[in-house]
Amino acid sequence: MNESAFFYALAIPAVLLLGLSKGGFVGLGALSLPLLAMAISPVRAAAILLPILIVQDVVGVWAFRRDWDAGILGWMLPGAAIGIALGYLFAAQVPTTAVLALVGAISVVFGLYRLWADRRGAVAVGAHAPGWVGTLLGIASGFTSQVAHAGQPPFQIYVLPRRLPRDVLVGTTAIFFAAVNWINVPAYWALGQFNRDTLGVAALLLPVAIASTFAGVWLVRRVSPARFYTAIYALMVLVGVKLICDALA
Repeated sequence: MNESAFFYALAIPAVLLLGLSKGGFVGLGALSLPLLAMAISPVRAAAILLPILIVQDVVGVWAFRRDWDAGILGWMLPGAAIGIALGYLFAAQVPTTAVLALVGAISVVFGLYRLWADRRGAVAVGAHAPGWVGTLLGIASGFTSQVAHAGQPPFQIYVLPRRLPRDVLVGTTAIFFAAVNWINVPAYWALGQFNRDTLGVAALLLPVAIASTFAGVWLVRRVSPARFYTAIYALMVLVGVKLICDALA
């Protein structure tokens, strides 16, 4: 493992944010990959984060294994699989700079969307939108998850208007993204990213992720996240712009 001090200076806060996101500060983990992409290839950065996400998913899926909506998963997961395949083809066929630019663009759009949604209310489809709309948004969620681990907004646009009971919403979200992460494994394997070095770095960062997940569970009950979220989403926009500029340069 030959990563530089600069890489770990970005990787540790990136994984901290990932843990806080799993611990209750939903959405913060979307900044993790753009941060890592400032130091290494975005495809390799995503491959390092994927095993960490899979380990973290175990807790959420187990805790809410009895509370989930089969209809939402039935419509959205096939679309997510298509989106992941499209993301794999994109990453396999285009230069690294194009992937970097796309990660930057997703970061900018995600950050601006969240800043706008916090002020104006999130964009949402109708509560009774047909299932095929869920499949289309599943494709979008799968694609952005494969490229940048940022599949939350398309998922939420379809699911939140349905006003599911809390536990069913949390359980459906946990199971959907756990499945998406496992579907991502063959794609990253085919891209040649699951090697000893990548998995070694992920293992080294995993304790940070687990500790920060428990910290997130503790903090979310004690800290008002409003300003914290605003700062993170603004930072996402800035990091995204930086990645786009790096790709163009």
